[in-house]
Amino acid sequence: MSLLQVKEVSHSYNSKKLFKWKDQSQKVLNDISFSIEEGTCLGLLGTSGAGKSTLGKVILGIQRPQQGQVLFQGHDIYKADKLNRQKLRRDLQVVFQDSYSSVNPRLTAERIISEPLENYEKLTVGEQRRTVIELLERVGLSEHDLRKYPHQFSGGQLQRINIARAIALKPKLIVLDESVSSLDMVTQSLILDLLSELKHDFGLSYLFITHDIKAAFSISDNIGVLEKGELIELYNSKDRFFSSQHPVVKQMRKSILAEHPRYRSISIKAKHVIY
Repeated sequence: MSLLQVKEVSHSYNSKKLFKWKDQSQKVLNDISFSIEEGTCLGLLGTSGAGKSTLGKVILGIQRPQQGQVLFQGHDIYKADKLNRQKLRRDLQVVFQDSYSSVNPRLTAERIISEPLENYEKLTVGEQRRTVIELLERVGLSEHDLRKYPHQFSGGQLQRINIARAIALKPKLIVLDESVSSLDMVTQSLILDLLSELKHDFGLSYLFITHDIKAAFSISDNIGVLEKGELIELYNSKDRFFSSQHPVVKQMRKSILAEHPRYRSISIKAKHVIY
């Protein structure tokens, strides 16, 4: 049995048009189906507006889909009773794109990381503090960071704190929603290395939502491509992705820049410069 199964999920948002009373339905997800096995990472690629974040919310139990099922550890997360849903929530965590808006600015790093432990574990003050220190050290920070506030950290450091909070309960699956896209290239690489290490050491599974092809392939075992609310392709290897003739995938490949500017081709057409 797969750890996560998304079955024929569809969802629409209603929006009112100017000077019209009738609601207009906008479909953002259309018949999405895929699965994630234990210990693996599915990279979900898509441009802005493809439906990636909505799908992430559906999987997290934040946005109930109008059609379809989300099965986590064999349980439908939208039909589970309160007790079972709480148990499932323990094993399903998330790291969002904006590290600063993901935390309470009035809480210290210690309090931020302690939140899930206080909700689910019965630890003494000393045990909880030792656990938080271990988590900080595991993500590359130290005991000296315990009493610092979010504004005292860089974006990359604060994202490490969000990751520490996400792994505190040793979950089965973490949804990473554009979790490295707001970071500079060096910090992004370090965070991706950290996520790979944690995946290996703790047997974690990831849903890695991103628009960045290089980031996706650096951490993912399989790649899915989402376009206009539809899962158009699933790939189990880098070669299959780069040999795909699907128009959307071909366009994605063209967007990849060479590592060094000297190897980027330049063409001038209609007064526009294309790199």
